[in-house]
Amino acid sequence: MKKVSKVLDLESIPCPLNVVKCKLALEKLSIDETLIIRLDKGEPEVMVKKALKQMNYFVKTIEEDQKTIQFKVLHES
Repeated sequence: MKKVSKVLDLESIPCPLNVVKCKLALEKLSIDETLIIRLDKGEPEVMVKKALKQMNYFVKTIEEDQKTIQFKVLHES
């Protein structure tokens, strides 16, 4: 069972810096850890999800409102 190891709050962080921060956080995770990312909706959400998909990660939305979204990042097996 995977455990949540880190919550990465990227609200108000502009593109492409939020993509870079996601990549760095994911590089530090071990195989049994997951990452929760919270960021602004719109361009940040689109760019981060696109980058994660290209890196073979799956994104599962766990919470969202009008301005922000929070999702869990899992590696596709």
